[in-house]
Amino acid sequence: MVDDNELRKLRDAAIPAPGEDAKARAFEAAMRAYDQENISAVTQGSVGGLRLTERAQKLWSEIMQKKLIATPALAGLVALPIAGYATFHMLREQPSPFGGGEKITETLADKPATLKPLAKQAPGDQAVNEPTATTAPTKDKKADAVVESRDATDALVAPAPPPKPESTAVGGAAQQDALGRGAPADAPAATNESESGTLQTYKPAPAPTGEFALDGATGAPSTSRMARMPAAESKLMVQQPADQAAPQVENRNRVQDFKTNPVHAALEDPVSTFSIDVDTASYSFVRRSLKEGSVPQADTVRVEEMINYFPYDWKGPDSASTPFNSTVSIMPTPWNDHTKLMHVAIKGFDIKPTEQPKANLVFLIDVSGSMDEPDKLPLLKSAFRLLVSKLKADDTVSIVTYAGDAGTVLMPTRAAEKDKILNAIDNLQPGGSTAGEAGIKEAYKLAQQSFIKDGVNRVMLATDGDFNVGQSDDDDLKRLIETERKTGVFLSVFGFGHDNLNDQMMQTIAQNGNGTAAYIDTLAEAEKVLVEDASSTLFPIAKDVKIQVEFNPNKVSEYRLIGYETRALNREDFNNDRVDAGDIGSGHSVTAIYEITPKGSGGEQIDPLRYGQATVNNGGVANADEYAFVKIRYKLPNEGVSKLITTPVTSANEVASFDQASTDQRFSVAVAAFGQKLRDEDATAKFGYDKIMEIATAARGADPFGYRSEFLSLVRLASALGGNR
Repeated sequence: MVDDNELRKLRDAAIPAPGEDAKARAFEAAMRAYDQENISAVTQGSVGGLRLTERAQKLWSEIMQKKLIATPALAGLVALPIAGYATFHMLREQPSPFGGGEKITETLADKPATLKPLAKQAPGDQAVNEPTATTAPTKDKKADAVVESRDATDALVAPAPPPKPESTAVGGAAQQDALGRGAPADAPAATNESESGTLQTYKPAPAPTGEFALDGATGAPSTSRMARMPAAESKLMVQQPADQAAPQVENRNRVQDFKTNPVHAALEDPVSTFSIDVDTASYSFVRRSLKEGSVPQADTVRVEEMINYFPYDWKGPDSASTPFNSTVSIMPTPWNDHTKLMHVAIKGFDIKPTEQPKANLVFLIDVSGSMDEPDKLPLLKSAFRLLVSKLKADDTVSIVTYAGDAGTVLMPTRAAEKDKILNAIDNLQPGGSTAGEAGIKEAYKLAQQSFIKDGVNRVMLATDGDFNVGQSDDDDLKRLIETERKTGVFLSVFGFGHDNLNDQMMQTIAQNGNGTAAYIDTLAEAEKVLVEDASSTLFPIAKDVKIQVEFNPNKVSEYRLIGYETRALNREDFNNDRVDAGDIGSGHSVTAIYEITPKGSGGEQIDPLRYGQATVNNGGVANADEYAFVKIRYKLPNEGVSKLITTPVTSANEVASFDQASTDQRFSVAVAAFGQKLRDEDATAKFGYDKIMEIATAARGADPFGYRSEFLSLVRLASALGGNR
């Protein structure tokens, strides 16, 4: 039995301090246990075995022991390359710190997480670095994002796999794009059609998220797009260090910058002059942006093109001797109680199908490498197939293509030989650079060779606008088109794609080539432009159409033109027949809207002049009761001398309330408000999307093709996205 006194002595005795040897042995044992429990297990993100430094020493020792390098001089020459090669392969074999044990190709973008500095330790202690709390992944999703991001990077730096011989060029590109992104098994599938007609399915990868996603990116960059990038730009994208901010993904769409039309004082600047515009490209581009979940860039919104996208039932001329009729109305402004709207509506004469002249059409098709996207050349081919089905048997079609250079694919062929034309379209394949200048010259030359007197002679250019061979400057192309338009051949431009669309160039050549521009983002839009609106697209009834409005300062204090910023003309250009302007096709409807401030309404934004005539007293002058005087100048398609149409605007043109305006007038005003809202203009800053919806819904009217219903959905999308609230 133990003596109680002995136990009390042991209890009260001082505990001896541990020796240095004991401390070292205990710490070493603890670290071995820690390594065994927390590091060696594969499920914790690493594999058991030697550390990197120990493995390097072991490998080097084995190389030397096996006498692979027998000569000391030779050893000195190759020692460093072997050491570097060995270290590189060990790094490749090092498992991912985020689990999975898969091999990862390291790049500068894959730098390890920042580590805490080593603390001073007692002799014999094992140095251990731990990831900081801010860099260590805390969720499986983030770990997955790292792996996906690295997989995408590996695909970008690795050589592209050779395309399968049985796949088309488009399908092959789509396959490389999908594989390059490291598609997971559960990703939604994208489908392409092979030459044999079978459908091939490829699965795109989800976009990297969180801190591993590129700023502003909606997905990993495709290999096809990387192939078109300059080498330096591609290298920067791949090798951006992890501790630096990721670069912004370049927006390669080229859009013309312009400022919103200002408010003018009628006393100081009473005359407004502009070229008519029937282009619709802006509306389609805005629609695509909203449906993809983003508010469109302000300069992509050209309000007049949005208004003129819709067909309106304006009153047309009674006979073909007058190519169009104008209707002017004055109505209250929905977004401003102190102003009014002057609504100018133009309707072109609608040529009956039996009276349509013969058409000589040259399809000028961009088949360069930049067109190798599903929404470019494949959509283009489907669109032109629709157009061919609309042509009459006596119409002729030629096809010119351009990539590295230009070439004629199909000589003038009667539309009656539809199969021959469609086969030529179907056989188009993308590849090479973009010699747009050479293509334009070849197309005009071919149009001249098969020119039809008193017929329709038109080049139809389909492209993403990515010209990079020959003349590519907008001013150079403008001069080229101005020269070619003297031949009497009109021009239509159809834009495709959205990752490098050169909208600015297409607008330039369309406006200076007696032509129009449209943007085709879906097959439904192709049907609208090339089938439903074929008459107005193909058959011109007037060219160089200009509008000039003179406001009466006795009735109007201020005015501003809504839209048409890129179509402005000098006052003296109106009577100059050498100045090019817009064109109107068969049955076309064109709308222009001014917001005017009646004199004495209290809505003036410009202070009156301190010196000079501050008021106008024209009581004894004729026409003093007019709001404005509208003049329209035009040329017939085959004539060089313009004609003039004039319309005085008086109180007889006025309606008492906005609701008394016609359905089409109210709907066009709703579209005008929407365009201004997207551009974040001051006039509609306090006018909400709910008010626009209210006007458009009440004025939807007959909507056989669903265009107005779709507009309502776009207003809802813009409201949900919070675009310029």
